[in-house]
Amino acid sequence: MDQKKLDQQSQHWEVNFLSKPEMFGLDPSIAAIKALKSFKEQNFKNIVELGAGLGRDTIFFAKNLIHVNALDYSKASIESIKIKSKKLMLEEFIKPKLFDVRKKLPFENNSIDACFSHMLYCMALSNLDLENLNNEICRILKPQGINIYTVRHTEDGDYKNGIHRGENLYENDGFIVHFFSKDKVNQLSKGFKVLDIEKFEEGKFPRKLFIVKNIKL
Repeated sequence: MDQKKLDQQSQHWEVNFLSKPEMFGLDPSIAAIKALKSFKEQNFKNIVELGAGLGRDTIFFAKNLIHVNALDYSKASIESIKIKSKKLMLEEFIKPKLFDVRKKLPFENNSIDACFSHMLYCMALSNLDLENLNNEICRILKPQGINIYTVRHTEDGDYKNGIHRGENLYENDGFIVHFFSKDKVNQLSKGFKVLDIEKFEEGKFPRKLFIVKNIKL
């Protein structure tokens, strides 16, 4: 695996976020709408969003009175979220932070109600990076805390297309994607019970995804 190629993805995302400030649209993702339902059922008020991107889901959660710690490793992304939260007077609910999720998460043990990420797990992260991230999420979540994440799966049209970058990582149009099987989802659940793995589709391609819901044991 070429670690340099994986590391360069942050610059690739930065360029795309700067040139396409609404590249994913303004509406919340299907995953965020489903996640909000779970958060409301559990009366969760304090979440961490990993890989917040340009903030469409961050804003959606904040409008629904969820306090969001929004993390992303793109400066353009974080600046976009700051501008939107100020414009919409949601600064009380949103804390944007420039951060690389390959590092130790900047939160105390057992302090967060839930974590949410839309396609963060299928970015340019190695299996070891993903295991470490899972352990960190488990550490910061309160007992019975929920981790909801989405990934592109191995039935997606881009799987095994483009340049193979090691493990289940493939590069298409400059973007490196890590594709998941159900077995990988189950393997990546140390400290959690897998409550649900649901298939759904997004976009015109369409991207084929799992939405995974795990509860901390």
